[in-house]
Amino acid sequence: MAKNFKELTLSDTDIKVVQKPSDLDVYDDDPDVLRVQLSCDHVADPMSLTDCCKVQLLNGDIVFKCPLCEKEWPYDEVRKSAKLSNDERIGFEDVLGTNAAKKIVDIKDCPGCGTFIQRVHTTNLAVECILCTKRTGKIYEFCWQCQREWKGPRPRDDQCENVGCNIKDQELLKDCSMVTLKSVQNVQCPAIRACPFCGVLIEHLQVGCKIMSCQRCHKEFCFVCLIPSKECLQTSTHFVLC
Repeated sequence: MAKNFKELTLSDTDIKVVQKPSDLDVYDDDPDVLRVQLSCDHVADPMSLTDCCKVQLLNGDIVFKCPLCEKEWPYDEVRKSAKLSNDERIGFEDVLGTNAAKKIVDIKDCPGCGTFIQRVHTTNLAVECILCTKRTGKIYEFCWQCQREWKGPRPRDDQCENVGCNIKDQELLKDCSMVTLKSVQNVQCPAIRACPFCGVLIEHLQVGCKIMSCQRCHKEFCFVCLIPSKECLQTSTHFVLC
C-alpha cells in the first residue's frame, strides 16, 4: 500500500510523511492532509494518531499499539509522528508514569475525588475513600472492580451490586477491540463502553454521532469521553471531538 503514496521528506525528523490520493479512502473528506507512515506500515494523520494514543492512555495502557494490527509503537515515534507540543508531551509522559505506577502498586483513582487510593484488603472490593467521607460527612465506599459507588453488602471479593460489575463484563471491556468513528473526525475508541450512570454495556455500531442514549436508564453520555452529554457538548458538538 505504501507504494501508492507520494513520499515527502521532513528536515527535522526521520519519519516518513505521505500524501494520500482521495480515491484510496471514500471517507476521506480532506485528501490534502499529510499522513505519516508508521513502523507498523499503517498510515495516519497526526491528529488521529494523537487521539488514538489519548484513548489508550485513558484506558491505563503503558505502551501505544496500532489498533489495526496490535503492533507496538515506540514512544519516540509517537512523539514525532503525532507532532506533540511540549505541553502535550509532558502530559503524555505524566499519564504514562501514572499508569505504570498503578500496574506496579495496587492503586486506583477514587471515582469521587480522583485521589490515588491503595487497596489494603485484597479480598474486599469495597474500598473507603477517607477524603470523600470527610467531605460528604458520610462513609463513601467505591467498588475496586467497576469503579462506581459501592452497592450491596460487604465484604465481597467477586462483585458489587452495580449493573455490569462482574468478571465477564470487566474482561469484555478490557479486551474489546478499538473502532474508528468516521463521523466524529475519525476518532478511535473502544467498541464497547459501560454506561457511566448504570453500568450496562453498550456497543457503538460506528453509525451516527458520539452521543449515546442508554436504553436501560435513558440517560445520555458521550461514547468517547464518557461524561454526560450536556457537559461534553458545552465544548464540542455531536460530530466534533471532545
